[in-house]
Amino acid sequence: MTVLRGATLIDGTGAPPVRDAMLVVQDGRLESITSGAGGPPPPGHEVIDATGLTVLPGLIDCHDHLASHGYELAARWGLSEPASTRNVRTARVIEQTLAAGYTTVRDAGGLDAGFRAAVDEGLIRGPRLLTAVAIISPIGGIGDRVSPSGHECLVPNDPALPASVANGVAEVRRVVRTMIRAGADVIKCATTGGASSRAGHGPSDPAFNLDEMRALVDEAHAQGRKVMCHALGGPGLRLALQASVDSIEHGCYLDEDPELIPMMAERGIVLTPTLLVYVFHSESKAPHVRERSRALREHHRESIRRALAAGVRVVAGTDAGGHGHPPNAGELPLLVAAGLTPMQAIQAATGWAAECVGLEREIGTLEKGKRADLIAVAGDPLADVSVLADAARIRLVLKDGVVAARR
Repeated sequence: MTVLRGATLIDGTGAPPVRDAMLVVQDGRLESITSGAGGPPPPGHEVIDATGLTVLPGLIDCHDHLASHGYELAARWGLSEPASTRNVRTARVIEQTLAAGYTTVRDAGGLDAGFRAAVDEGLIRGPRLLTAVAIISPIGGIGDRVSPSGHECLVPNDPALPASVANGVAEVRRVVRTMIRAGADVIKCATTGGASSRAGHGPSDPAFNLDEMRALVDEAHAQGRKVMCHALGGPGLRLALQASVDSIEHGCYLDEDPELIPMMAERGIVLTPTLLVYVFHSESKAPHVRERSRALREHHRESIRRALAAGVRVVAGTDAGGHGHPPNAGELPLLVAAGLTPMQAIQAATGWAAECVGLEREIGTLEKGKRADLIAVAGDPLADVSVLADAARIRLVLKDGVVAARR
C-alpha cells in the first residue's frame, strides 16, 4: 500500500493538471485520486512525498526494437557477437528503458517472447512487453534476410524468431500463425521499403499485394492480434490502409495522396510516426539512406499535421534499435515540433498509446481501478516536454504499484 502526495498530476486523458494530488495505490492498482483537500492519507500506507514533482502515467513506446543493436549487416544477421552477449545486452536495455519511465513497450520485431517471460517471472526488471517476434514481408521485403548483393543469410534462423518471409495468400496465413505460435502479441508486417532498406527497395517501393494483406489482417484479427504495418508511401501505403491494418508505422508520405488520411480517420487506423529514427538516418554514412531520410522530412511533418487535424490518433514510437537505444522520450519534443501540443505529445505516449496497443482499459491514464503504472518527474513537461527524456529527472517509476526505480 503506497500513497503519493503533493505532486502535480497529469493523468494522460488530456485534462488540465491537478495540483497537490494524492494517489492511493493498493494491490497494484489505483484505489483513489484526490486533490490536497482529500485529507490525510489512510493509515498503514507507505507515504511518498512527491512535492514539487509532476506525476504522469508510465510512458509507452509503441514501436521499439529492444533486441536490435546496430544497422550493420553483421549485426542485423546476428553475426557481430555471440547470442549470449547479445541477449545480455538486450536485457540491460530492457532494464534501462524501465528505469527511464517506460512501463510498457511494443517491440516491432527481433525480440523473442522469452524476454517477455523473463520480465513476467521477475528474472529481469523491465516494462510490460508486447512483441511482434519478427517482421512479415515477401521475398525482397524488409523481413527478408538479404544482402545488398542479393545473397541470403546462410546462418539458420533462431528458432525463437521464425522465418518471416511469406509469398501468396496461403503462406501469409501460415506465417501469421507461426508468429503467434512463437509468442507474438501483435503482428508486424511491411508493405514498402524504408529509409534504411537496401538500395532499390525504398520508401515508395511496394511489398505484398492486396489479397495477401487482406489475408494477413484477417488471420491476425481472427486470432485476436492487432496488425502494425511498416508503410512509408506509394501504392504499398494505400494497400495497407485498404486492408484495414490497425496502425501505420512511419507513414511519411501520407500527405501525397489526399484520400489516405481521411481513410485512416474513417477506419480508426493509428499513426506511429517514429521521427527519432529519421534524425539518425539523416546523418547516415550510406548515401542512399541519408538522401531518403532528408527527402521525406517535410512530407513526414506535414503528414503528421494533416493526420492530427483529421482526427487520426498519433502515438509515440522511436523505432529504436538500429540507431542505438537513446532516451525513448526523445520522440516527444519531435512530435511537438511537428505540430502536437505538449499535452498531446504526452497523450501520444500515454492514453493514446494505450489505445494503440490495446491496453486502454488497464494502463495509459491515471484513473481509479487502473494499474498503478506511473512516473514522477522533476520539472513541468507541459512547459518543456524534453524533461521526460532526461533520466536523471525521472525520480520515481512504479509498475503495477511496485517501485521499479527511485532516485
